[in-house]
Amino acid sequence: MTDEYDVAIIGGGISGASLLYTISKFTDVEDVALIEKEDELAAINSHHTNNSQTLHFGDIETNYTLEKAEEVKEGAELLAGYLENRDSDREMHSKRSKMVLAVGDEEVEKLESRYHGEGFGDLYPKLREIGREEIADLEPKVVEGRDPNTELRALQTPDGYVVDYGMVSKSFVDEANEEEGVDVYTGTEVTNVEDFGEDFRIATTSGRFSADAVVVAAGSHSLQIAKEMGYGENMSLLPVAGSFFLADDLLNGKVYTLQMKKLPFAAVHGDADVHDGSITRFGPTAKVVPELERGRLSTVTDFTDVFGFTPDSLLSYANILSDRILFPYVVRNLVYDLPEVGKRAFLPNVRKVVPTVDLSDIDRAKGYGGVRPQIVDTDAKDLDMGEAKITGDGILFNITPSPGASTCLKNAMTDVQRVIDFLDDDHEFDEEAFRAETIDQFPRGS
Repeated sequence: MTDEYDVAIIGGGISGASLLYTISKFTDVEDVALIEKEDELAAINSHHTNNSQTLHFGDIETNYTLEKAEEVKEGAELLAGYLENRDSDREMHSKRSKMVLAVGDEEVEKLESRYHGEGFGDLYPKLREIGREEIADLEPKVVEGRDPNTELRALQTPDGYVVDYGMVSKSFVDEANEEEGVDVYTGTEVTNVEDFGEDFRIATTSGRFSADAVVVAAGSHSLQIAKEMGYGENMSLLPVAGSFFLADDLLNGKVYTLQMKKLPFAAVHGDADVHDGSITRFGPTAKVVPELERGRLSTVTDFTDVFGFTPDSLLSYANILSDRILFPYVVRNLVYDLPEVGKRAFLPNVRKVVPTVDLSDIDRAKGYGGVRPQIVDTDAKDLDMGEAKITGDGILFNITPSPGASTCLKNAMTDVQRVIDFLDDDHEFDEEAFRAETIDQFPRGS
């Protein structure tokens, strides 16, 4: 075992694991290390209880533009192809119907315009428009008890992949470990990264490592490390904690509601847990919190490192949280966390999906929910709706809010090219073989 590597990846969640898989299996880079601070891989945001378990294609996410949907679609198909290829027993994922539901004349008009006028029907051949009768066939509880005079419409597709991203992360690492020159270090916290020109020196709780190129894929902590190294000065984070409410088996698949385009957070939806079809999860809620990891007070100081308390950061937060759409949304989501009161306040969101649900039917899910970093551009004083990459000289920082897990392999494909550019040696990426193992396995057809 060596502590000198061509490439070191910091972070063992879905982003770091997918990059390790891509480098080790489809390039001729010889020595790669993955360094993870937790004792287990994918123990934070990639753990199946800490995210919505959704593979986002962009087809039913109504806050996506067509351009963003096109980008996300390829990334989702890469991962879906990997799952079809490697998980025929459905241990890491399940596959169900999914739909986005429009309730009332105004929402129906928006949904029809999106499907017919904005091009989403053309972009997604499997996506189809269905009415009340077909909705009832697929999801009886969505129609049961609803006013028969209320207009209903949905866009539905069979590509409802429900994913345990923690298990997928471990699968990527298992695949990588079949190759020579791959070392995986868990329970190893990075305390410092220094650029020595010829290489990078990485100080950890388990010793020192050196690498010619470094990729930091540590979620919210990526920006923290970047700032410590002098990068990302015009960026901050708005950490958002998601929670869920649980009910008994009410839905057969995933049912989304329409979303305001200005909100970067997922619309409330109902779906079954990836490992337990008898549970229906409703959510997520989205509460702004001053910490980088859910329930870990030690990460409050990490947040202060990222926030910076500069005039630009303070003005950015003031501008974002004073928005006439975002501010009421933030306040409502704070209420959802209150005992009893929160459940009553959240109930209308559940009833929009399943009208017959009573207060006694739902309970706050204990132990569910993680923190998603929303990127703040402190120059523009606004949220940056998307993933962020900071590229330095030989080092790359990935900050991946949703749908970062869905596009992990697409991000890995992009990052591999950057890593090869970082290295002086003449390395190659076999993209054809990579696609053959991933997106080429995705089932096409109407």
